[in-house]
Amino acid sequence: MTKDNSLNFYSIFKWVIIISFVVYAVFPFLWLVLASLKTNAELLDNPFKLPKVFQFQNYSNAIQEAGLIQLIINSLVISTCATFLNILFASMCAFAIARHIFWWKNVLFLMITAGILVPLNALIIPYYAIINFLNLYDTRLGLILVYCAVGLPVSTFILTEFFKGIPKEIEEASYLDGCNFVARYFRIMLPLALPGLATAGTFQFILCWNEFIYAMLLTSSTEIRTIQFGISYFTNEFFSDYVGMFAAVVVSILPSITVFILFQERVITGLTAGSVKG
Repeated sequence: MTKDNSLNFYSIFKWVIIISFVVYAVFPFLWLVLASLKTNAELLDNPFKLPKVFQFQNYSNAIQEAGLIQLIINSLVISTCATFLNILFASMCAFAIARHIFWWKNVLFLMITAGILVPLNALIIPYYAIINFLNLYDTRLGLILVYCAVGLPVSTFILTEFFKGIPKEIEEASYLDGCNFVARYFRIMLPLALPGLATAGTFQFILCWNEFIYAMLLTSSTEIRTIQFGISYFTNEFFSDYVGMFAAVVVSILPSITVFILFQERVITGLTAGSVKG
């Protein structure tokens, strides 16, 4: 095989792999959108056939009958507040670990980041017991605190590595100018760490928005339900409105996609920070 033929083969192979991954990622979403525009009869008759008439009223029915507006508001409030608290606490912890020397900091960092390896389902009983003990069951505050805690290992890991990549000379110069610990954190380090904060915040928001298990476990009233939990009520023992449920799923996906699109450049910058030095 000549060099040109070899390059051609690898180029074709590369594009086959890329296109395969694109189809694998995009096809389920396209099918979901098309399924949400059918009638239930068309969906059950042939799930992969195009609809005869696009049923856009499925979206309006889903919004009105399931109260999607209230569910979306609940999810937005809970996800936004949990993300803010998570980034605040994680950045404080990461700043202390990355910038200060104390004999047990490596143990502390290991204990926090080890939480990444713990399955969320393994913590269901402890979180349920704690939330009940604090009388926060079926409250937004209960979900906010749980989501904040669940995302701390990942956020702390991302921000610690990012803080380590900020030149120490900047912090030393601010110290000589009279900045104390709190001023250095809020006025110097946080502005410089914006890409890292955006990265951790994006992952945390998407985690909160898409979470289902804890939303089902820690809430019961319709006023507190998040959109992911509320969607499950489109099916019951006697009737299943699949197309309405699919329409609601499409609506629920849009905010997380929007957040990622808006912050994708900062997310990539935050993830690659520190990978190249010198």
